[in-house]
Amino acid sequence: MTKEVLSAIQDAVGTQVFGIWFLIGAALVFFMQAGFAMVETGFTRAKNAGNIIMKNLMDFCIGTCVFIPLGFGILLGEDALGGFIGTPTLGIFTDYANFDWSHFVFNLVFCATTATIVSGAMAERTKFLSYCIYSAVISAIVYPIEAHWIWGGGIISLFIYPISGHWIWGGGWLSSIGFHDFAGSCAIHMVGGTTAFIGAAMEGARIGKFTRNKEGKVTKVHAFPGHNIVIGALGCFILWFGWYGFNGAAATTGSQLASIFMATTIAPAVATVVCMIFTWVKYGKPDVSMCLNASLAGLVAITAPCDVVDAAGSVIIGVVAGLLVVFGVWFCDNVAHVDDPVGAVAVHCLNGIWGTIAVGLFATKTAPECTLKGLFYGGGFHQLGLQLLGVVSVMAWTIVTMTIVFKIIDKTVGLRVSEEEEIVGLDSKEHGLASAYAGFSLMDITEGSMSVNENTELGENDYDEASDVQRAASVKVTTPVDPSTGIHKVVIIAKLSRYEKLKTALNDLGVTGMTVTQVMGCGVQKGAGEKYRGVEMDITVLPKVKVEVIVGSISVEKVIDTVKRTLYTGHVGDGKIFVYNVQKVVKVRTGEEDYEALKDVE
Repeated sequence: MTKEVLSAIQDAVGTQVFGIWFLIGAALVFFMQAGFAMVETGFTRAKNAGNIIMKNLMDFCIGTCVFIPLGFGILLGEDALGGFIGTPTLGIFTDYANFDWSHFVFNLVFCATTATIVSGAMAERTKFLSYCIYSAVISAIVYPIEAHWIWGGGIISLFIYPISGHWIWGGGWLSSIGFHDFAGSCAIHMVGGTTAFIGAAMEGARIGKFTRNKEGKVTKVHAFPGHNIVIGALGCFILWFGWYGFNGAAATTGSQLASIFMATTIAPAVATVVCMIFTWVKYGKPDVSMCLNASLAGLVAITAPCDVVDAAGSVIIGVVAGLLVVFGVWFCDNVAHVDDPVGAVAVHCLNGIWGTIAVGLFATKTAPECTLKGLFYGGGFHQLGLQLLGVVSVMAWTIVTMTIVFKIIDKTVGLRVSEEEEIVGLDSKEHGLASAYAGFSLMDITEGSMSVNENTELGENDYDEASDVQRAASVKVTTPVDPSTGIHKVVIIAKLSRYEKLKTALNDLGVTGMTVTQVMGCGVQKGAGEKYRGVEMDITVLPKVKVEVIVGSISVEKVIDTVKRTLYTGHVGDGKIFVYNVQKVVKVRTGEEDYEALKDVE
């Protein structure tokens, strides 16, 4: 067998292998919809969980419906207007045998990703109908045009993505002059993040997010903790997994794919560690949700340069991304006063910009199949200038088009739900869904109000050394004890952290039976001092444990003293003790009453 034949076979096999991998990568990107849904749901409140899921579902489904007749052609069709836009085509219906099925599916899932980014930033107060209209517009026009500029092919599924996508990926003008965005830091993430900022700013903050004075100036930012960080973390891991397809699907050689996988691993890992250290130092504790955001920020930042950078470049990109996401969240809250529940602006917009610029800084020919050289690798300012031009052009396109889209929606059907609908929750008001967690009781611990906080430090954490006043202030007994009644019910409200010690102490005292309930409670301590995403939390009800015991032969005074000793720390909020006289006790199984009924022996 000749070398020519062997080479032809290898080429054919390679083409088939990477063609199949291309579609597998598209499937991984589709799976990222689940990741976005979980992140957004976990980072918002339970009363809106169903609404979040519905919006993420519709992003893909509506996007598909508009991408078929319009978006795909605008993104990857033949150039029109000097590369500004692709020519719409209905080849999927008229020439199916020769239609580019792979690129259709691949670009569709990318398009849906762009639309989905906005969902989290506008969560908990956007009309569902308005969101559906937005999703159709961005998928059909806005994204396809800018993506064509960059990749050669686009309001996001219908207009926005196809146009911008045409600029970048569809053989459009940015692609033709050498602008590089391998997998979409600019075309997808910056576009989605910019749109998120515009939409969130235009419709305003959630009720209670900002406290303003009479002049309208923001005086305090309030934290709205996500109701399920576990789900949010699951979403983050799903997104990271899918990102290997997001970045690597278009690889053409095994070495290039391996290098892309390496960069896609290093950057988010470094970003997360940097964010953990920074929040630990700045806020006193490593912030869980911010670190999850940092992982995504590192992934966004490495998306454009993943095929042209080495390990050193990936590390630096990750370091900046980990810091940039914290700054972005702080900026939205404290400077711009834009309410972004999930950090979409910080993750996607700022790091989309950073990742696009990073190509012009860190591109190196040592990366497989790379022909570019960045500023720090001897390439001068040429590529950096092209990257900046692309950022400015696509940003301007997105700002103009999406501002118009949101304005039209706001003036016609309206962007925002009513105050009542927002307070009750979009699950109920928009979808008739009583709860996304049927069978579970979930309480929103961020709502309600309390009186002004008292001093939380009493000055003495040793029970024996504390004064009677200090003991009484820390663990209060609300009902005077009448020992003459004989049988008493003692109800103890305590911190969860003290439950095991309390149980042991009561058992040692001779208490053999108790009823334990997990409850939520509020007091003057208000959960003060804790921060969520850099903002002090206004949590007004905290998780507690309620222990109920009935005592007869054991002195109730001894029970009270034991409980106070066990719970006491010297801080307001150690607990409360309620004492009730019990008129009668009946053991159902035997019919025994009072003292006899309290005995656990036959």
